[in-house]
Amino acid sequence: MALVLDPTAQDLLFREARTANSFTDEPVTEEQVQAIYDLVKYGPTAYNQSPLRVTLLRSPEARERLVAHMAGPNQPKTRTAPLTAILSAETDFHERLPELFPQVPQLKDAVFGDPSARESAGTFNAALQAGYFIVGIRAAGLAAGPMTGFDAAGLNKEFFADSGQRALMVVNIGKPGPDAYRPRNPRLAFEDAVTTL
Repeated sequence: MALVLDPTAQDLLFREARTANSFTDEPVTEEQVQAIYDLVKYGPTAYNQSPLRVTLLRSPEARERLVAHMAGPNQPKTRTAPLTAILSAETDFHERLPELFPQVPQLKDAVFGDPSARESAGTFNAALQAGYFIVGIRAAGLAAGPMTGFDAAGLNKEFFADSGQRALMVVNIGKPGPDAYRPRNPRLAFEDAVTTL
């Protein structure tokens, strides 16, 4: 068998998992979100940097502030999902590197001294972490509805004006509701995506 992970777990994380567009009203607990984060924080990133920030919107007031910046089709599902998270990249993540990576304190300035390179690295690695976060949601037996259809400038001003965070995506989280899934679109076959030299 080529994969060590059992077929049920493979289906849960990948084959049967899809982007959910509707959810039941069953709440998503703080304990579930913490368990998800505590699992996926170990996903690999360059230099073990951790630029991903997760902003959970639980109150109706916070949710409405977000809905105002979502694209039209994304507004109703964002308004009614049990939990919505804004996943963002922290542009000043390098300030935590000596704490997280104490054996090479000079890394902070040597690698991340250039603001442009730092922002690029932070965005890339936060996007990796966002992918792990979505798989972690699936591992918790929940469904994820990741979306990039929003006014990024407006959302950043609304939620992150006084910070170095920049929104990457919005993710609705919960148990899938009726007709939650659209038909699965095809994926490239191995021979179309993989080249051996």
